[in-house]
Amino acid sequence: MKIAVLGATGQTGQYLVNQALQQGHTVTAVVRNPARLTVHHDNLKVVEADIFSADSLKPHFKGQDVIMSCLGFPASFFSAVTGYTLSMKGVISAMQEARVSRIITMTSWYTEPDSGTKSSYLIRFLLLPMIRSVLTNMYEMEQILQKTGDINWTVVRPPGLKNLPASAQEFLTQEGYFVPDNSGNPVGSAVARGDVARFMLSLLNSNAWVKKGVAITTK
Repeated sequence: MKIAVLGATGQTGQYLVNQALQQGHTVTAVVRNPARLTVHHDNLKVVEADIFSADSLKPHFKGQDVIMSCLGFPASFFSAVTGYTLSMKGVISAMQEARVSRIITMTSWYTEPDSGTKSSYLIRFLLLPMIRSVLTNMYEMEQILQKTGDINWTVVRPPGLKNLPASAQEFLTQEGYFVPDNSGNPVGSAVARGDVARFMLSLLNSNAWVKKGVAITTK
């Protein structure tokens, strides 16, 4: 397939690019700074674009089969995070103009404000407040996708990320904002970035999670 990757220079994005190339896909890495992507491959094209501008993205989206986004924006205690929504608005507009209908993107567990009520004490009262600005904007981005009728989107939600390559572990999945155990409590811990990339690429051969958000973890 022909894949345009956003966030290709990030930690998860680099795993995604490398795995996509290993699987024989043709990859266009859409980046802000081409020098940061050190991968070289005959099936890789690295292009510079403004991720917030539909006009800048559109030429690189034309002819693609799917857009895959690993974009991330840091938490802020002093102002609202807006990168997820602002970039997605530009991405959707560029997709519509370029006539690309499929996007796979990643956010996190607990983006919905009330979804963390069954998480552990430390997560609920320490971690989630620290990253709430990010989770809020991720959730707002998810809402934008849900209201876009002509886009076949999938949101992949890992519980946290470890900077490790892909494993052979099985995935546990659940539509929603976390993976529950038999009692409905969250089960699972941080997932290797390489495994998140592996799961995202597995969706290219499946319609199971189209227009859905899927929480993932590994066994």
